[in-house]
Amino acid sequence: MTKKPILSPAARRDIRSILEWSKDKFGVEAAARYRTLLMQVLRDVTDEPERIGSKDRPDILAPGVRTYHFTFSRDHVQGERVKVPRHFVLYRQRTDGEVEIARILHDSRDLPRHLPDNYKR
Repeated sequence: MTKKPILSPAARRDIRSILEWSKDKFGVEAAARYRTLLMQVLRDVTDEPERIGSKDRPDILAPGVRTYHFTFSRDHVQGERVKVPRHFVLYRQRTDGEVEIARILHDSRDLPRHLPDNYKR
């Protein structure tokens, strides 16, 4: 059985905002496809935090913090896929083994500017 990630309040807000924007900009069906992809991304990083495509980010983040772009989970989704995903997840594996999702950000965002305080060096 797949474990569930721990979502920060900021990550929950990010999800709501992303899906609302997708619905407004591209329609209900496109938002549903993006939601499916987002859920797959969360399963993928929870099941295998150091999976191929994830990046350890010691350059700008506290130790153990990783990013993973939605593109790497596109092919894991059944049915119609999102053509050009534009988000990544910011997360870390805690000492108890749980995966904590801090943020879900657009790939054009300035990452250091949107880091939670406990993710900064």
